[in-house]
Amino acid sequence: MALGRLIFRKFYRKISVIVFALAFVATMATQAGGQASDQPDTVIVRSGALSLRALLWRPHGNGPFPAVMFNHGSYSVDDPLGLEEPTTLGPVFARHGYVFLFLCRRGIGLSVDQGPADGDLMARALGAGGLAGRNRVQLQLLDGEEFNEALSGLAFLRALGSVDAARIVVAGHSFGGSLTLLLAAHDTAVRVAVVFGAAAGSWGQSPTLRAQLFAAVRRVSAPVIFVHAANDYSIAPGQALAAEMQRLKKIHELKIYPAVGGSPRDGHNLVYRSVITWESDVFNFLDQHLRR
Repeated sequence: MALGRLIFRKFYRKISVIVFALAFVATMATQAGGQASDQPDTVIVRSGALSLRALLWRPHGNGPFPAVMFNHGSYSVDDPLGLEEPTTLGPVFARHGYVFLFLCRRGIGLSVDQGPADGDLMARALGAGGLAGRNRVQLQLLDGEEFNEALSGLAFLRALGSVDAARIVVAGHSFGGSLTLLLAAHDTAVRVAVVFGAAAGSWGQSPTLRAQLFAAVRRVSAPVIFVHAANDYSIAPGQALAAEMQRLKKIHELKIYPAVGGSPRDGHNLVYRSVITWESDVFNFLDQHLRR
């Protein structure tokens, strides 16, 4: 039985990456309206033994351009990365003049064949060890494998000839928002951090994660903008972390927008569901602090 499950999982991952890739090509062909330059490239980001796939959008022109490394949230077999997520964000950032890298971490989206997804690992830990086990694995991922994969994405982005390596932005959503704060604290060359809904689903249940993120904002030197919808799972992370940056007299903004959709999940996914809500504020923040 164990062998059968292993074979099935490998088969599922191979089929999933093919289906995701084919659906992505079809989606982009529809959205691009025949403008080939608006379509992303699929690139390989090496991270240790992993060959992670990423989607790369470039603005029109010659550059060098400022660039954004985007860290998506956690996903699982039962809750996979949707096509609308990268294809919603990439063209928006490119239109504003940014190279945009959407890295699919191990087990997710185009990298589904590179191992288990973070959401599945945390769900497995929850089943085996309860909430404490799940929280422990979440921190191990944030400090270890997922962090290293994001660092590899940053290195890839900086090495591109069209990128101005002195104007690098890290951005992220949910689990990826937490990862974004840790990256900005670690890499002092990061110019700005954009954080959508970081830890909104874990803030109240993981004191160790809260401590980790407070430690990150105490170390960070880049300006940070925190973004939530009012009906996110929790707006406490943005409020608390922004208050800590205020206490330390660090540059930051906190944006809490009206409710989006009809559920906390809808609010949590503000970044994808309502670009028009945050677009002006986020790009004004980026433009202001990348010029300094």
